[in-house]
Amino acid sequence: MSSTTTFRRLAATAVATALAAGPVLLAGAGPAAATGDRGGKASAVVLRTGLDVSLLNKTVNVPLKVSLNEVQAPASADKTALTVNLDGVEKGQPINVLRADVAKARATVADGTAEGFTQLAHAKVHVPGLPLLSLIEVDEVTSKARCVAGQAPVAESNLLGAVTILGKKVTLTTGGTTEVKVPGVGEVSLTLSEKSTTSTTAAASALHLKVSVNPLKLNVAEVEGEVTLAGATCESPKAVAAPKPAEVEPQAEKGERPVEAAQKPEKEADLAETGGSSMTPYVAGGAIALLIAGAGAVGMARRGRSRA
Repeated sequence: MSSTTTFRRLAATAVATALAAGPVLLAGAGPAAATGDRGGKASAVVLRTGLDVSLLNKTVNVPLKVSLNEVQAPASADKTALTVNLDGVEKGQPINVLRADVAKARATVADGTAEGFTQLAHAKVHVPGLPLLSLIEVDEVTSKARCVAGQAPVAESNLLGAVTILGKKVTLTTGGTTEVKVPGVGEVSLTLSEKSTTSTTAAASALHLKVSVNPLKLNVAEVEGEVTLAGATCESPKAVAAPKPAEVEPQAEKGERPVEAAQKPEKEADLAETGGSSMTPYVAGGAIALLIAGAGAVGMARRGRSRA
């Protein structure tokens, strides 16, 4: 094989390699990343009642539906009121339904996290007909529901200290139901630490009571219904994907003037038909220069052999 043939093959290979080169990505480009959040909800409540109060042998019915420190987000919210009253039930006098030393409710949605939180400490709950006896007394209870985008929601409740129902101290079991019956007063069915979760939501309540009270069965004030202490819920925000970086052509060398496709439509069309690109003339020119240099070198070598 002659030296001329070798140079021609090398030049042809260089041209084919250059024409096959395509666009490149900017340095650091990669797949889309999750960023920010949207949606998401949270709520918290210290006390919620759904009771029906019957007076004078059920001739007068008064719904006792109150809540204390009920908050909701996405707008951040925080409440710490310590009492809630109900007017006009106990012989025209207000009822102090709940009194506590600490009664906090907080709901937030931010940075891909939705969270509801409640804390209740040294609290007493009263209902009509029992002015001197608390329906329930608790030392401290807390509930939290936390939902993070892309993670499993979490619900938890904690009971710290003693619980007293209708004047009786009781021992509660997590996830179970405790029945308390007081002759001549009534009965309460109490559930500790109710929790539920799904793939996107969580809910927790520290104490849930089903109440049936009829003091001395005189029908002065019969109370039926439910009471929830320290409730919290959340719903997960949804992650938002960042846009993928676009592919870009290599930038021209400094001092070179870029060729606009709109200025030379016919030439670009010809290149598209033949599979070339706007860089083809430069690559071809370099290949021809290599061929000329190679041919010159071969000629000089032949003349040197002839003289010898």
